[in-house]
Amino acid sequence: MGFVPPPYPYDRLNELKAIANTHPGGVVDLSIGTPCDPAPDLVRDAMTATTAEVSYPPSIGSPEFRGAAADWLNRLVGTELTANDVRATIGSKEFVAGLPHWLRLRQPDKDTVLYPLISYPSYEMGATLAGCRAVPVAVDDNWRIDLDSIDQQDAERALCLWVNTPGNPAGNIDDLEAAARWGRQHGVPVISDECYIAFTWEGSARSILEHGLEGVVAVHSLSKRSNLAGMRSGFYAGDPDLLHYLGEVRKHAGFMQPGPAQAAAVAAFGDEGHVDEQRKRYWDRLVLMQRLVAKLGADAELPAGGFYLWVPAPDGDAWAFARRLAEEAGVLVSPGEFYGAAGASHVRVAVVQPDEQVAMAADRMGLSL
Repeated sequence: MGFVPPPYPYDRLNELKAIANTHPGGVVDLSIGTPCDPAPDLVRDAMTATTAEVSYPPSIGSPEFRGAAADWLNRLVGTELTANDVRATIGSKEFVAGLPHWLRLRQPDKDTVLYPLISYPSYEMGATLAGCRAVPVAVDDNWRIDLDSIDQQDAERALCLWVNTPGNPAGNIDDLEAAARWGRQHGVPVISDECYIAFTWEGSARSILEHGLEGVVAVHSLSKRSNLAGMRSGFYAGDPDLLHYLGEVRKHAGFMQPGPAQAAAVAAFGDEGHVDEQRKRYWDRLVLMQRLVAKLGADAELPAGGFYLWVPAPDGDAWAFARRLAEEAGVLVSPGEFYGAAGASHVRVAVVQPDEQVAMAADRMGLSL
């Protein structure tokens, strides 16, 4: 028998969703990190004002899109990118899941994808779909990737190393300079997933591209930053050789971010006001949900970045704690095993629902705002 896809993780939550939905007002779904707040009006205006839907868009992205993305990251972290250092993606997930396949075509003698032990499931699944070895890299007590734990034989076989800062699900901030240095020392491309960069709580936003472009690629998305997950707009930037190769392969494969999405993205990248508003929303919800889980005996630290609360289950049983949240608060969350077996004692709470929904969950637990 050929490849049989495993169950999609969130499909396993249907029973708990039904339990949570018995509460008056229904389920408060904090399981999936999909934005639920409104997108900025300026983005909608830009999308409807363009005629970019008529013709095929450039696969690598229009000069305007790539320039706007470069300028945004330059303002945010002090890089000196140009439009030539940027390529468009259709969101970021397709790039994450497809990258091992494209890299394996380039280097058939390499067969290993390294990724954090606790992380976004698509790093591992992308390796699996490409017929590669998916090798998790240990994390420390603060959920940061432990580069020293990587076996030399795995490094020699590696197509790439994934890092994710701020991290999903634990909100960790990795040492990106050390990751870039490790990759160059071992001849392994380091791919830095930075889609939560706008929601960095401890210190300033950071990108691996601050430490040079050689051997590194940063991946970004407007899904989280600007509540545009349905628009599917993102980009990757970094090493010129990798960008040229990936851009050419993806052009042959027909990957094109829709033209109206690119026009809307230019407007989104040019505005920080809507991002500041969203940052406040997410932070306030994180604090409120920290209080809510505390009512059930869980001591959760606020994350260093991102909009997830990574909560240790009081008795170490994440599924049991997820059931309690569904039963007592009508809240649906994700058991930590979705992000790696080492997360089985935690749950992830995505504070994405609108304020009135989160407030309703808090009210069920007797919390005043």
